[in-house]
This record gives sequence, structure tokens and C-alpha cells, in this order.
Amino acid sequence: MNLSALIDQIAAQADEFLEGFSGRADARAGIQELLTAQHHTLSEEERRHVTDGVMSILEDEGFFDKTPGGGNDLGMSSSADDDDN
Repeated sequence: MNLSALIDQIAAQADEFLEGFSGRADARAGIQELLTAQHHTLSEEERRHVTDGVMSILEDEGFFDKTPGGGNDLGMSSSADDDDN
């Protein structure tokens, strides 16, 4: 299995399956649960590698810096465009 592709796939879906999670520890647990349920053939080392990779991407993208209820993929509010008009 291509772990890099799996990391990218899970990171791309994070807004959906991590909705309502309150922080990094909860997100890490959610990723691990997803891997256990959907990719049970991965070894513990592979699951740790994928989890760390997804968390790294989410950190780089500012996923945990979003305000609760912000709800968009870009971390920008839709009202930002209204301020320019």
C-alpha cells in the first residue's frame, strides 16, 4: 500500500471526518480510529507513520488554527470578499 497516497487522502478528507473534534489529541485519535476501521491490515508502525503524516499536513495547513464553526477548507471566512466591495 502506498502510505504517502493514504496520508494525502486522509488529510484531504479531514474537514469532513474530524468535524467537531476539539483539538490535536482528539484529531490524532480520530485518525487512528479511521485507520483501524478502514485499513486494519496496516501494521502499528504503518498506522503511526500515516497518523504522523496526516497530523503534519494538518498543522502545515493551519487546520488547528481555524476558529470553531469556521467550516471552510481555506480557513478564510466568506465575508472577507464582502469587505472588499
